[in-house]
Amino acid sequence: MPLPTPSQTVGPFYGYALPFPGGGDLVPAGHPDAVTLHGRVLDGAGDPLPDALLETWQAAPDGGLAGRPGSLRRNPVTGGFAGRRGTDFTGFGRVATDADGHWEIRTLPPPAQAPYLAVCLFARGLTHHLFTRAYLGLPTGDVAAGEVAAGDAVFAAVPADRRDTLLARPAADGRTYRFDIRIQEGPRGEKETVFLDFHDARPAAG
Repeated sequence: MPLPTPSQTVGPFYGYALPFPGGGDLVPAGHPDAVTLHGRVLDGAGDPLPDALLETWQAAPDGGLAGRPGSLRRNPVTGGFAGRRGTDFTGFGRVATDADGHWEIRTLPPPAQAPYLAVCLFARGLTHHLFTRAYLGLPTGDVAAGEVAAGDAVFAAVPADRRDTLLARPAADGRTYRFDIRIQEGPRGEKETVFLDFHDARPAAG
């Protein structure tokens, strides 16, 4: 008679297959238009999650949403990762948090008509991944993220007292933004990041 299997928490089991080298480098180092988005993933106690995984998607600077293939190219000889095409902007990133719960991507600024990165978070204890958005200001630093996001329908639908959890904070250099994600309200009343629900808008068959 088989013995009962031990109870376990939900994962994570990302280290073997999901992360890939350069997953946070959507553009090559030294790209003149690059911006850096980084932050920490924190639990309800304010402790960092050292084993979370984030995926990001965004529009190209010209507003294009189609993206291009090339983020996960495989080497046909070894089967390993062949690297990104530095000339093709795919708009897709995947990065794990480090021991301090920190993550970082290097990308191009999203366009004013879609001034955000869509973020998907996988983490321990989550039976379903979470979706949110990180809204950025313009790379010149002249326009704050809140002003750029004001015309966005999703941002406008979020209660006013929660919208700041979707805003990436610019550094003084105007090219670096910080976006921390809290999966629960913090011990001193720090707000939980707003997470989004997605529903199939297609009409039912029949």
